[in-house]
Amino acid sequence: MDVNETINPEPEIMEVPRRKKPIWLRILLAVGVVIGAVVLFAVGFILWLTITEYKPSDYEGMMVMHAVGSDGEESTLPAAPLDTEITLMTWNFGYGALGDNADFFMDGGSGVYTADRDRVNENLEGMFGVIAKVMPDIMLVQEIDVDSSRSYGIDETKRLKDLLNGLSETGYQSAFAYNFRVSYVPYPIPPIGRVYSGIQMLSRYRITSAERVKLPCPFSWPVRVANLKRCLTIQRMPIEGSDKELVVINLHLEAYDSGEGKIEQTKLLREVFDAEVENGNYVIAGGDFNQTFSNIDTSNYPIDPDKWQCGKIDVEEFGSNYTFVADNRVPTCRSLDTVYAGSDKATFQYYVIDGYIVSSNVEVVSCETLSYDFVCSDHNPVTMTVKLKP
Repeated sequence: MDVNETINPEPEIMEVPRRKKPIWLRILLAVGVVIGAVVLFAVGFILWLTITEYKPSDYEGMMVMHAVGSDGEESTLPAAPLDTEITLMTWNFGYGALGDNADFFMDGGSGVYTADRDRVNENLEGMFGVIAKVMPDIMLVQEIDVDSSRSYGIDETKRLKDLLNGLSETGYQSAFAYNFRVSYVPYPIPPIGRVYSGIQMLSRYRITSAERVKLPCPFSWPVRVANLKRCLTIQRMPIEGSDKELVVINLHLEAYDSGEGKIEQTKLLREVFDAEVENGNYVIAGGDFNQTFSNIDTSNYPIDPDKWQCGKIDVEEFGSNYTFVADNRVPTCRSLDTVYAGSDKATFQYYVIDGYIVSSNVEVVSCETLSYDFVCSDHNPVTMTVKLKP
């Protein structure tokens, strides 16, 4: 026998085929992996939004941009005059994308991106043309974007400032505060995306300081992290021949809360207003209140209970230091549940929610809502002429 011959060779190992999982189980596992990945992504995304959430302080100083006249040179603006007419204009711009072609999903419509870039520019130019005709001494703007996906990254604040500076010999100072600053709003489908937006004031009278005051937020986590953080802005101006100040408050109060947010925000507005009145200052608050004033007859615009509901401010609760001013001859806002162009105007939903509050030492000469048939925005501009009483 050959010594190299194996007497007891190792038996050959037979490979047993693995039993395949049933197809239903494989599908279930694949679905589970996909769902797990989606949940993990959602949790991570909410965590990222939470970490990067815009959390302004209760009170923050604001940068006041200098005035540049039509000659391109920086200029020093005058103090506000006593016993001389001063014209204000307030206008919710609808970020340049809520013209008469738009509806909006939060108001019962379906639109999210409600205008293309050309239409945004067209809307802006239309609004700028109106402003150029009026040339208000003080301009209050709400829903104006700095860098948002919905308005294609256009810096609307700079466009407006450049417009007024180019039309005025002395120019306008300006102050801007964010009230919506989210890197990515993830809803609805398609999502809103990046929103950097806020409120802006421009003045041809000298602004000595400006301050952002945080308003109560009615939303809790996680809805809060991708929502507006509303505010008041307080701009102070010296008055010629007086040791008191003209204090102008720009505002855009809550829209899509259940009502408590508007009440709490209005309460804080009153506290700020009262403090300035106690100091003897001349106070004007203007903007989009998302509420009607009880002293203004709005019976021409009955509210459809199936559409967006505005709030109501009972002016009797505020006392004699306040005068609530609005013009009910023309609606200041229309609902966005459907496209306005081509709709039946007689049955459309309208509101009077934009206006002013002035202190008793401010004489109201006139107030007018300018009717532009909501071509460029879902709001009409509201002008007011006042005099500061000597």
